[in-house]
Amino acid sequence: MHSHHDHSHGHGHNHGHAHHFDTHNRSFALAVVLNVAFVVIEAIYGVLSGSLALLADAGHNLSDVLGLIMAWVASWLATQKATDRNTYGLKKSTILAALFNALFLTAAVGGIAWEAIQRFSDPAEVAGTTVIAVAGIGVLINGITMMLFLKGQEGDLNIRGAFLHMAADTAVSVGVVVAGLIIMATGLNWIDPVVSLIIAAVIFIGTWQLLKDSVNLAMDAVPRNIDPEAVRESLQQLPGVDSVHHLHIWGLSTTESALTVHLVKPDPRDDDQVIEQATDMLSHDFNIRHVTIQWERTASNCPNMAYCH
Repeated sequence: MHSHHDHSHGHGHNHGHAHHFDTHNRSFALAVVLNVAFVVIEAIYGVLSGSLALLADAGHNLSDVLGLIMAWVASWLATQKATDRNTYGLKKSTILAALFNALFLTAAVGGIAWEAIQRFSDPAEVAGTTVIAVAGIGVLINGITMMLFLKGQEGDLNIRGAFLHMAADTAVSVGVVVAGLIIMATGLNWIDPVVSLIIAAVIFIGTWQLLKDSVNLAMDAVPRNIDPEAVRESLQQLPGVDSVHHLHIWGLSTTESALTVHLVKPDPRDDDQVIEQATDMLSHDFNIRHVTIQWERTASNCPNMAYCH
């Protein structure tokens, strides 16, 4: 007695995805172009002015461009149709992109911190004005890119990865400006590595949550914005339902969730209405749109109730 109900079959579903992708598509294209241009500028002036902060930032921005391209490809893959083999399509690629983005950022933090520690024993001369000017451009470019993803990042971990990358970059550039100003005012070159370390710490804190969330989604854990107990209680309160077991909730992508559950409902009447009610409730209250419900007439095929919960 299986009943599968999926709100999202047919034209509307794919259209929704395609639309979601189109808006991000423009953002990604613009972000990649802006950031590639900036990496080139930064690398040239980093070498000319001898600033580690600028070179570290150029390297970091390059990893950003890779992160952006990956998030972009993943959001495109998520719009591809399902096939016989890939029955969910390629939506999960968004989760992998978020995970790789988090790993990129973690590696970048390690690199910046390592370089900064090396620099303490041998602070280099830094040409303050150049550094401030270039980093100032960075604040602008990263700020613009960050705003492009501001709206999409709330409900989509993949876009949040791109957003965090840009937010981290903006912080780096602001830090470089501050370092440049302090160096010009005081002549203390060790300010350069100190600021690099502070920036590394800031990026790491932001990355940690992204890493946790994306690993959890990759492991088919319940997405962070869904409370499994609340879902269980809502299902329990459906008319005629005695108990709920084998409840599984997982992320199909960074924006979509699926659920399977066994409901014990001794009276077969109103099965269809209850299915309808359950799918509407799950879609509306929890944003879970891929739902499979299995009826059971007695709890007897569940000898060990502890397991069934």
